[in-house]
Amino acid sequence: MDSISDKVAKYRAIARNIITELGNRKGKRKYFDIEYHTIIDDDTGNYILLRSGWKETSRFYAVLIHIEVKESGMVWLHEDRTDYIIADMLLETGISKSEIVLGFHPPIVRPETGYAVA
Repeated sequence: MDSISDKVAKYRAIARNIITELGNRKGKRKYFDIEYHTIIDDDTGNYILLRSGWKETSRFYAVLIHIEVKESGMVWLHEDRTDYIIADMLLETGISKSEIVLGFHPPIVRPETGYAVA
């Protein structure tokens, strides 16, 4: 069986790949003056895709995806504002529901999601 540190390294690589892949997809599209940014921090285990820019006089700024892989091996999905369903992408890589926390749901709702609660 893999050690916790091996699992953390594996899950961080998975998160890095998801953020990089989706950032590349989004980055190829050009809508007005809006850019997509991937933020990859292997030291803290945070992987973020955000968008920022302007459409005429309207400012766009949003974190689209935020995945955090904790030292415990738990994968927190803090944000998913995409049509890709990031939780499903994590499952497809072999991460189990018992290791994924849907952090965008309130703690009281999490037990009903079928995913980890914390």
